[in-house]
Amino acid sequence: MSAVNLSNIVKRFGAVTAVHRMSMEIPDGSFVTLLGPSGCGKTTTLRMIAGLLDPSEGDITIRGKRVNDVPIHKRNLGLVFQNYALFPHKTVAENVAFGLKYRDVSRADMDKKVKSALDLVQLPQVGSRYPRELSGGQQQRIALARAIVIEPDVLLLDEPLSALDANLREDMRVELKRIQHQIGVTTVFVTHDQSEALAMSDRLVVMSNGRVEQVGTPEDVYNTPASEFVARFLGTSNILDARCTGLDQTTARLAVAGIGDVEVPREKTPHLDGEGAAKFVLRAEKLIVVAGDAPTDERVSLEGVVEAVDYQGQAARYFLRSGDVRFQAINMIDERPFGEGQTVSLRFRPRDCAALPEKTR
Repeated sequence: MSAVNLSNIVKRFGAVTAVHRMSMEIPDGSFVTLLGPSGCGKTTTLRMIAGLLDPSEGDITIRGKRVNDVPIHKRNLGLVFQNYALFPHKTVAENVAFGLKYRDVSRADMDKKVKSALDLVQLPQVGSRYPRELSGGQQQRIALARAIVIEPDVLLLDEPLSALDANLREDMRVELKRIQHQIGVTTVFVTHDQSEALAMSDRLVVMSNGRVEQVGTPEDVYNTPASEFVARFLGTSNILDARCTGLDQTTARLAVAGIGDVEVPREKTPHLDGEGAAKFVLRAEKLIVVAGDAPTDERVSLEGVVEAVDYQGQAARYFLRSGDVRFQAINMIDERPFGEGQTVSLRFRPRDCAALPEKTR
């Protein structure tokens, strides 16, 4: 069953179209992330689901009911925003209970629900405190408790972790996923942070300029991008001009600029539908940098030179040149990274690559 269904949704602000003919089904109980750069339409889409914005065209249904004309307070949705939106003059318990006041809930049941929600976010002892007395991470948990205490049909999260520092953000994304799994609520999460999206989601919806570029599991979207935008936006990729010279059920044969002939497994090229101009995608972490005199192996090997090194502690990001082609590689390191000007061997396995048509729109 679909918890949320968007059918040909369009949103215009005057002459500007923020969302273009968006159609999407969000399965019941799933964690779906709308991912993309600023201005891509992801928050506008979330706000239309919430009832904070009306679509210019199209239909929105929640649990099979069309809600275009249903006000936000009648949609039974939980909302968590970037700034938490807690009431500073109310205690934590009063903040969490706020949504229950407008439902037919007795005082005794309200107290039980608030306690249960605070237990779920692992803050059972703070009910009598005020938001100003809590850390940013604690305030975020209280905002989440307030959203889930009403037992919403759908939980909507708009960049909820972006105000937290890096370490706390990583902790909170683990907690958020744990809570979502525990209560099984359908969740729509908006972020521009690809690591959050990949770590937390059952399904990714990658957006650009108000359009959906690709929908799929994190693994599928990352490993088999449907467009050059997706390949560039998610992770770090080497994208080279290529030509598909042959295609069968198991293999795509590609002539790749600066590399030569490469045979890529067909499952890594699902968006290729025939011979012709293409793009060859090699993820930076799949390009292995070894010493120039290292023994040969089964991988494709190119001679290259290190032009620059971005040292990252456990890993290094290399900027390399092989002939007329520049590459990037991100590799774990034991002690020291390769140095600038050093001649190295660049190696990759064709099965780790992907390919897509040159024009994907």
